[in-house]
Amino acid sequence: MSESDPAGFIAVIVVMGLVAYLMRAGGYWLIGRVPIGPRLRRMLDALPGAVIAATVVPLALKGGPSALLAVGAAGLTMWIVRNDFAAVIAGVAVAALVRAGGF
Repeated sequence: MSESDPAGFIAVIVVMGLVAYLMRAGGYWLIGRVPIGPRLRRMLDALPGAVIAATVVPLALKGGPSALLAVGAAGLTMWIVRNDFAAVIAGVAVAALVRAGGF
């Protein structure tokens, strides 16, 4: 496949989409066959927060002061307002202001 081959590019995108769909469908199929007790329920309830932490913490640590302050502002806004959209807006605004200030 050459760099300018549109058919190969489209094929790769289609295959990646199919694999992503099969992974999600397979997960739903698998969890449908597992009895969900209280311990598994607690783990599944904690999973979204763990995924967010695993995504945000490395970015905050490698992003310097602007990333740390942005994550802090988003966390504080979420704690006070309890609104995801407001937290995102606060984080982006703080990151933009800190970077505009030269940090």
